Amino acid sequence: MTIFANRDDAGRQLAEAVAAQVPKHPGPVPLVLALPRGGVPVAVRVAARIGAELDVVIVRKIGEPGRPEVGAGAIAEDGPPVFDRGFGPEDFAEAVAAARAEVGRRTRAYRGDRPAPDPTGREVVVVDDGLATGVTARAAIAWLRGRHPARVVFAAPVCAPGIPLDADTTICLSEPAGFRAVGQFYEAFGQLTDADVEQALHGFAHT
Repeated sequence: MTIFANRDDAGRQLAEAVAAQVPKHPGPVPLVLALPRGGVPVAVRVAARIGAELDVVIVRKIGEPGRPEVGAGAIAEDGPPVFDRGFGPEDFAEAVAAARAEVGRRTRAYRGDRPAPDPTGREVVVVDDGLATGVTARAAIAWLRGRHPARVVFAAPVCAPGIPLDADTTICLSEPAGFRAVGQFYEAFGQLTDADVEQALHGFAHT
């Protein structure tokens, strides 16, 4: 069972696997989209390794009515809500509205007036620090599909086994049978803040 020291360590290891699947070649610069907050430091290493543009795809989980801590779905940017376990939008009107509002807040915090990156005709790598239920990744990919990328790759250091995704390629360094939560596979797995995300994106843009 692979244990990563922290997200930076995981990003360094994941970057090598992504580089093998997304080699540098003439054409549009690849786009790496991190799932904030935890996916950002991982994505920084991936984007640097493959010479990609780095940005975020802003996703918010949708909680069950009365149990907001239990994720039943997710929404990315201005894309459609995606649900697990047979739920639908009619079951979560208030939760969807709240999630959209939080997506808007984070968009302003992370991008300001900068527009969302254009993935049209590009290889896009969606990166997170781990894949548990897959609902946030599926929401991000659904949003991307409406913008016509040439290819969608999802990459994470650790994934729960057997999670289906609508990506052209899925890269997981480890799919342990004993998966319970992403954090169990990191020695250091502290919570990140909006300021951490802004700092990472700003620092990458000026390297």
